[in-house]
Amino acid sequence: MPFDTYLFDLDGTLVDSVADLTTAVNLLRAEIDLPPLSEPTVRGYVGDGATALVTRALPPGAFSPGRLERFLLLYGEHLLERTRIYPGIPEFLESLAGVPMALVTNKPQGLTEALLRGLGLERYFAVVIGGDRAAAKKPDPAPVRMALGMLEASPAGAVLIGDHHTDLRAGAAAGVKTCFCAWGLGEEGGAPSDFRAETPRDLLRLFPRRGP
Repeated sequence: MPFDTYLFDLDGTLVDSVADLTTAVNLLRAEIDLPPLSEPTVRGYVGDGATALVTRALPPGAFSPGRLERFLLLYGEHLLERTRIYPGIPEFLESLAGVPMALVTNKPQGLTEALLRGLGLERYFAVVIGGDRAAAKKPDPAPVRMALGMLEASPAGAVLIGDHHTDLRAGAAAGVKTCFCAWGLGEEGGAPSDFRAETPRDLLRLFPRRGP
């Protein structure tokens, strides 16, 4: 069926941000005399929001609200150093010109908006829902439902495209179709999806360009 509304995750779906996240994690760890973590290790910690990332990146019991705040500040300072849009994503977004689109991410709102501006992606999204904007983060359906409400869109005509089981679970609970992005930072985690894209360029095949 053709979709009239598209919802997207950000990290691991549209952009590869793991290098800059790793920088911020390791600067935070250095401040408390901990050795650096590798990018693959940090990659495995991404997908459930900044609180979960910082908790996983520190020893048991070392997390605190102050350290979360410090991480967010450090990350903001390095937000756009090495983060890149995945090849094929700009072409897909361009193919959806005129179709209602929203971004639904667990990344904090301010950092999300700064990242979109810095990479020139903000013009594609009529609605942006960061991890601190809705009542709960994905996998809760609240941010997906908020995005649909702001777009005045029906779940029946919408698809959520993301790289993590939190996206798949949030989308299913909100009544939208889901597409798993296998190139991303996350994992399916046993959650089913309606579509599967191995590379960003598969999205054009799965969701063909609309009319001339």
